[in-house]
Amino acid sequence: MMKPSRLLFGTAGTPKSSKKRNSISGIERVKELGLDCMELEFVRGVKMGEATAGKIFEKAEEEQIALSVHAPYYINLNSLESEKVDASVERIYRSSRIGNLCGARNIVFHPAYYHKDRPEKVYDKVATLLKELSSRLTDEGIEVILRPETTGKGTQFGSLEENVRLGVDIDNVLPCIDFAHLHARSNGAENSYDEFYTTMELIENELGREGLHDMHMHVSGIEYGKKGERNHLNLDDSDLQYAELMQVLKDFKVKGLLICESPDNEGDALLMKKTYEGL
Repeated sequence: MMKPSRLLFGTAGTPKSSKKRNSISGIERVKELGLDCMELEFVRGVKMGEATAGKIFEKAEEEQIALSVHAPYYINLNSLESEKVDASVERIYRSSRIGNLCGARNIVFHPAYYHKDRPEKVYDKVATLLKELSSRLTDEGIEVILRPETTGKGTQFGSLEENVRLGVDIDNVLPCIDFAHLHARSNGAENSYDEFYTTMELIENELGREGLHDMHMHVSGIEYGKKGERNHLNLDDSDLQYAELMQVLKDFKVKGLLICESPDNEGDALLMKKTYEGL
């Protein structure tokens, strides 16, 4: 669970061409494809046991594939119902505990919805809960980085600025930058060399070079409307200027994991890796 010494490319979940739809097969296929990492998808719930997690750890070590985790979708740290907040915290905790046993270092989650609250009020609530959870994980020896993800709709807490600020304010918390979500959230902006450059500058200014040397990113094509994200697309079916993004990542010497969430997760991950390495 060391920080990567370079930029790694991989898939959200098992590659489409995996012989089986399980994580062991996925890791083997990622290696065969010439990719470097894979995100374990706990999005429907953390259903993995400790024994399976141990086998995944061994396989990832054997194949030298870096792992991360996407926690369940059903997380809202600003729910109006306290039991749902408690359940949300528990889902992130369980994702962290089982992910840690798998050898995953980064635990990604969609943090919250604004509902009718002011963004600053939601920030304070999310930050308080994540500070408590980070301390609990540290006390239990669970060494992970919690990664609130930039979200694709204006109704969702998780702007670039909010998530970077969480990384500044809380130990063992850093943002997951989803470039497709930023593009959709801004209704078509955040999609040029200059705009990607500005994003990297913000991260460097707030989190230092360390922030750029320990990044976790999601990239895919995306369909969007006035309210933001609709659904993910393959890169060539979308307007995302991924080649310009790859150039910015190279210019800033970014290190970390780049996870492809396109429907063709392996094809687009390979496309981005090839584009990046060709620069």
